[in-house]
Order: sequence, then structure tokens, then C-alpha cells
Amino acid sequence: MAEITGRELHLVKKALAIAVLAIERQPGPFQSHSDMQDMKGLLDLLVPGDTELVFYARAARIAVTGNPD
Repeated sequence: MAEITGRELHLVKKALAIAVLAIERQPGPFQSHSDMQDMKGLLDLLVPGDTELVFYARAARIAVTGNPD
């Protein structure tokens, strides 16, 4: 299995945060709840603390909505 560190790890964390937000915003039967839950779990494993998680959540909001708040 590949070891992901540095910039690659940052990109994986950011991609997961963006994917979670995008799935959350998808209404109805097309929302893949199980994928979203698995992605959240993986993000929790990769992000050591709440402060960093807030950073990635904000980055995801900017990427998906164009607005940081």
C-alpha cells in the first residue's frame, strides 16, 4: 500500500472534505449517504484535530460554494 504524506496527504484530505460537502448538498435519492459516512470516517482518521478539520471544512465550502462562510 502506498504511503501518502506531505502535499499528497493535504490533497486527499481536501478532496474528502469537498466530496462530503458536495454529497451533503445533493438532495433526495441521489445522495450517497453511505459513501458520505465512509468519507467522513476516513477524514476523521486522517485529520488529527478539530482545528485542522475546521480548516478543511472551510476550504471545501470555498471550493463548492465560492463562499468561506
